[in-house]
Amino acid sequence: MSIVTEIDKTYSGIHQNGFSDGEYFRLDKIFLDDYVGKKPNFGFNGLGEFVFYRTYSRVKSDNTKETVLDTFSRVVNGCYEIQRRYCKMMYIPWTRARAQVSAQEMFRRLWEFKFMPPGRGLWAMGTDFMWDRGSAALNNCAFISTADVDKDPAEPFHFMTDMSMLGVGVGFDTRGAGKMHVVMPNRMINKIAIPDTREGWAESIRLLVQSYTVRPELGRIKFDYSAIRKKGDIIKGFGGQASGPGVLIHLHIMMFELFDRILRRNDTHATSVDLVDFMNYIGKCVVAGNVRRTAECAIGFPDDVDYVEMKDKTKYGTECDSHRWASNNSLFVKVGMNYSDFAAQTATNGEPGYLWLDNIQNYGRMIDGRQEGVDARAIGTNPCFEQSLESHELCCLVETYPAHHEDAEDYLRTLKFAYLYGKTVTLLPTHCKRTNSVLLKNRRIGLSQSGIVQAFKKFGRRAVLTDFCDAGYKTINRWDTIYSDWLCCGKSIKKTSVKPSGTVSLVAGATAGIHYTIAPSRTYWRRVRIANDSVLIKILLDAGYDVEPDLKDDRTMIVKFGVSVPDVQAVNEVSIWEQVKNAVDYQRYWADNQVSCTVQFAEHERDQIDNVLVAFDDRLKGISFLPQENHGHDQPPYEAATPEEVALYNSGLKPLDMAKYIHEDANATKFCDGETCSI
Repeated sequence: MSIVTEIDKTYSGIHQNGFSDGEYFRLDKIFLDDYVGKKPNFGFNGLGEFVFYRTYSRVKSDNTKETVLDTFSRVVNGCYEIQRRYCKMMYIPWTRARAQVSAQEMFRRLWEFKFMPPGRGLWAMGTDFMWDRGSAALNNCAFISTADVDKDPAEPFHFMTDMSMLGVGVGFDTRGAGKMHVVMPNRMINKIAIPDTREGWAESIRLLVQSYTVRPELGRIKFDYSAIRKKGDIIKGFGGQASGPGVLIHLHIMMFELFDRILRRNDTHATSVDLVDFMNYIGKCVVAGNVRRTAECAIGFPDDVDYVEMKDKTKYGTECDSHRWASNNSLFVKVGMNYSDFAAQTATNGEPGYLWLDNIQNYGRMIDGRQEGVDARAIGTNPCFEQSLESHELCCLVETYPAHHEDAEDYLRTLKFAYLYGKTVTLLPTHCKRTNSVLLKNRRIGLSQSGIVQAFKKFGRRAVLTDFCDAGYKTINRWDTIYSDWLCCGKSIKKTSVKPSGTVSLVAGATAGIHYTIAPSRTYWRRVRIANDSVLIKILLDAGYDVEPDLKDDRTMIVKFGVSVPDVQAVNEVSIWEQVKNAVDYQRYWADNQVSCTVQFAEHERDQIDNVLVAFDDRLKGISFLPQENHGHDQPPYEAATPEEVALYNSGLKPLDMAKYIHEDANATKFCDGETCSI
């Protein structure tokens, strides 16, 4: 067999379940036997363990649930199997013995919560779905530009649908405003059957948009939904339950109606508001379907008054409540501009967010100075603002926990394996050719940190910035040189960021990203919602947890956890200036991509937002704000509690008996773990 034939055979197997040469990588059984019957040190008094099983433990082929050992083994095995297949495909050396030693250390550091793959990785890494459909589901986030809607008007909306249904969060811009010419489809009725696949749903959006733009000969499309499985059916492979055709029907109706409204106007070119509405319709559909959540971020321009005001409820009350909540809206801004009007709007409702594109394109870490055009093709960001991205680009974010280490030397060692996980994901192509052309060229990854304020407390702020961040970045660069040479691929254009985190950091017992405790106290009640028919409810009750019906949703129950983080300040103890300074320092010493920081401001700080932007705009790439305000909920997700109340509650709890948690699949399909950027 020729080398070319063998490469073709191996490459084709990357996306095909059943490709086997009898050489799958697996961690040694003797090594894993030491972990049987054990569990890692989950975070936050049972909350971390609950979140892990609810969110990431999949149903196995024998219809039992994964243990932590099963999940972590699947993740590590999948990571090293990608490397093995890639090396086989490329005809480059790969040694099983060396891989086994490396994989065992990766597993140990994962078990000790020194680092974690993204929630996307805990869910999909090592599964058949990954081999069948490519690596898109392993990535957290994406960006799509509308700049070329005059040439290919359906592509941004098809991409949004496709990636959102995989749980990937997508940022998008309004560069295509005024470019997409809407025309009347031919009068003929064109019946099109939609297959019961993610691809079929996404293709229906492509055809619908094309019928009103570049392919009016398609006529008035009448979709046939009869092949779509009914609501509640189990989805094999990706997991979860089917939503039924209802949400897709509603999406199509909304899009048909918007196109018809545009046609009734004098100017039948889609505006920025139209583009955002189309994307919001898609987001609303994905949220309503299955158990998935998505995230969207629209990025427009300061001189576009209609865009800036499109969430003004005094002007657009119905639209705001119907669908415009589905995206966080932000602005491309410039260093030195006048922010006062926008800051006043942010002070009222938390939007817009701010993105400095010049800083994104011409800086890595700020400490390294301006590097003209270092990331010139990056024209946007993901919904949570931590990744600089080109159009169609995806990115994998890996989380590290400095405070879970003995010292900086131990942390620098962890960075090898966190880096290797992220780089490995770039070796597996996605199902999207346009994405691959960017992803494989840039090899962009995002090594993140969580528990940053915990690390400040443990090691000191200056030591974290120099010994962990600055030294860590140089260590990552060294590994990127070593591994890129071995893998015969390009170095990663950028490698570090700070993501907002959330459920993954809860599992590990770390505060989320660069943020302080979100709750209004260092000890607090954390309420988590769960379906009222979940097997977990009895397990929680047997362990002594308070579980009560959701007062606003009769399909949902709420479990209460008592959390104590005494060494970390609550966000209401910290000024907006200190929060932004943390972001500035991490943009300087750590992140060559970006720092995701949602600054929470108190009532008396509303008029300081403008001053903060003016003071720091040349040292940031992106920032967003959120008011600290009375939630007004009867069952808030966070509620202050005294240390005595939390201690008393936790003293009455028993360990969760997760051996009884069987048959119920995990619900982790949302793209990221943040509290503020996911829908």
